[in-house]
Amino acid sequence: MLSQIPIDIKKLSKEDLDKEILRIGMIAELDAVSLYEQLAALTDKENIKKVFLDIAKEEKTHVGEFEIMLLREDKEQVEEIDRAKQEIKNLTGE
Repeated sequence: MLSQIPIDIKKLSKEDLDKEILRIGMIAELDAVSLYEQLAALTDKENIKKVFLDIAKEEKTHVGEFEIMLLREDKEQVEEIDRAKQEIKNLTGE
């Protein structure tokens, strides 16, 4: 689980700092989603399961918020997502 920033942010340029802190936020939220879904799967009590899954869903919203902000900051990321979409279409026909 992420409890420390996985990179030395002091070594980043000012230009890259905001992009990297947004990515770190995404990592933390995805980690939380995974944890809460795993914990929900461990319990037989529906009320506890329901709360964990609801919180996991909220964390997914947070991932999306960070992603939207990252796409505003990193135009190369936008281009790579477009490239990925095309690759998936080519592979799957969808």
